Amino acid sequence: MARKAGSITPEDEVFALRLERSAPDLWPMLEQLYGHREDFAGFREALMDCLRRNWAERPADLKRLDLKRDLEPDWFQRPDRAGYVFYIDRFAGSLNKVLEKLDYLSDLGITYVHLMPCLHPRPGDSDGGYSVMDYRSINPAHGTMDDLESVARALRQRGMNLCVDLVLNHTAKEHAWAQAARAGDPIHQDYYLMFDTPDLPKRYEETLVEVFPDHAPGNFTHYPDFGKWVWTTFSEHQWDLNWANPRVFLEITDIMLFLANRGVDVLRLDAVAFMWKRMGTRCQSEPEVHMILQALRACCRIAAPAVIHLEEAIVAPAEMLPYLGRGKHDGKEGNLAYHNSLMVQFWGALATRDTGMMTHVLLSHFPTVLTNATYATYIRCHDDIGWAVTDEDAAALGISGPAHRAYLSDFYEGGFPGSFAQGALFQVNEATGDKRISGSFASLAGLEKALAADDAAAVEAAIHRILMGHALIASFGGIPLVYMGDELAMLNDYSYRDDPDHAHDSRWLHRPRMDWAVAAQRETDDGPAGRVFRGIRHILRRRRDTPGLHAMYPTEVLPAPAHGVFAFARRAPTGTILCLFNFADAWVNLPADWLRGNGAGKMFDLLHEAPLVGHDGLIPLPPQARVWVA
Repeated sequence: MARKAGSITPEDEVFALRLERSAPDLWPMLEQLYGHREDFAGFREALMDCLRRNWAERPADLKRLDLKRDLEPDWFQRPDRAGYVFYIDRFAGSLNKVLEKLDYLSDLGITYVHLMPCLHPRPGDSDGGYSVMDYRSINPAHGTMDDLESVARALRQRGMNLCVDLVLNHTAKEHAWAQAARAGDPIHQDYYLMFDTPDLPKRYEETLVEVFPDHAPGNFTHYPDFGKWVWTTFSEHQWDLNWANPRVFLEITDIMLFLANRGVDVLRLDAVAFMWKRMGTRCQSEPEVHMILQALRACCRIAAPAVIHLEEAIVAPAEMLPYLGRGKHDGKEGNLAYHNSLMVQFWGALATRDTGMMTHVLLSHFPTVLTNATYATYIRCHDDIGWAVTDEDAAALGISGPAHRAYLSDFYEGGFPGSFAQGALFQVNEATGDKRISGSFASLAGLEKALAADDAAAVEAAIHRILMGHALIASFGGIPLVYMGDELAMLNDYSYRDDPDHAHDSRWLHRPRMDWAVAAQRETDDGPAGRVFRGIRHILRRRRDTPGLHAMYPTEVLPAPAHGVFAFARRAPTGTILCLFNFADAWVNLPADWLRGNGAGKMFDLLHEAPLVGHDGLIPLPPQARVWVA
């Protein structure tokens, strides 16, 4: 029977119900941001049209997934989620060839796949793909948008999730919006932050910090050909968007839902901290940033609720937690955020063989549980390591912040006496003393030096450091992310120095090409590659089979009775899981009464599926031990 004109379909009703659910999270934010403008009513109408149109265009199988995830809102917090992060060309060559590697990822235990920036970048230096000239097409070197949809579909069929980057702070100067602005179009010039004279840029510069002082000093670029000073936080070819213009919000929302309708499950929102500018501040993490991000999430919950947001904000703990929702944004902003502090403190504890700082920071600054959100936990990624240890936290332990940060850089560069690590400096800032570090997990953990010295004991220690790091991120709470090649203990790749587009950027040291010949031997190889692969696979399997590691259960950091041990308790309804990690280079004995007093009733190691064995009331932990005790 034909539907009567004007009648409401079930899909219309679902849209209306989701709009009603999320309207309180959306409109108040937009009214605070843009309600003072004369064009607000038109913007609001255009946004409603955008939401309705993208919902109408959403494929039927994705609408079914929307319903499923509405019914299972904790899907991304479950312990069967485990991520793998890679550059498409360096992992497989192209999107189509990624399809050929899914068995490998399934074997490892991966259920979440992050394709490093795959949207169409500018030619030449593109900041590793984060300088995007077209959000609606794929890098031609990797494939097409149809290919991305094929990958998304294949992942869904395997119960895997697809994560794709969406850069929010800037576009490439080659983007169509930027080209129109450069040609003099006033509408598109207002998409960016452009100034006719250097007066205001100079005033802003008084309180701004330089992100890349070596190769992109300052925060503005002068273009004599069209007479403007353009805000360029990250590099000359990356033009900052003007989020005070509601047209920018509308454009990005439409792009966000376009990608959602291609099958993306997780949108990694890049460089979010920098989105709002205010004179006299660092122009980072301003209150309006959180209003924008809550509103964007509300738009997704209306038109594509299967999609969640990972907000990339590598900042101090007090500044990071609001990206997962605080105050009026609690439970309404990001679903995921990188636990940068866990990563930094892991490397700090390895270098000092002392977990005092790690315990203090993670106990003092982080809640035991989050609302409708969790962490993306990691030890290495595509980026450098910045030593995000505040002077206040260092002083709380009676040490100097600058001296501690300098020690960590010297240690992981590899020149410090007794260092097991081999890395490279990145973005040395002579004015502040800030020295960041590049390097692969295995090389920073000591494997490169150990192999060069043919030191079997040092190789063994490096392998256990790698496995301890992965056991930590698998149990702390959230989605653990394995960075490509770490599962095979791949070393630093120095060939980047021969590529003129990469030679200036030491981060390419830890962006190697996948070694598929080594991967093919992972079951039989008794060297570091095979042992690390099988070890990480075991960790992820044990995580999947341990319901108490669900991210909704509290993570309570505990002061351990030994300086080299980091401890936390996962407080699950079915019983506590006590997670212990020995960062010392020597055996440590822990009182069994301390373990029992903190919830380890059965004294059974769930990770190794064996009882803990002690003597005279003490439980011995070898160097780099990792145990999950029930």
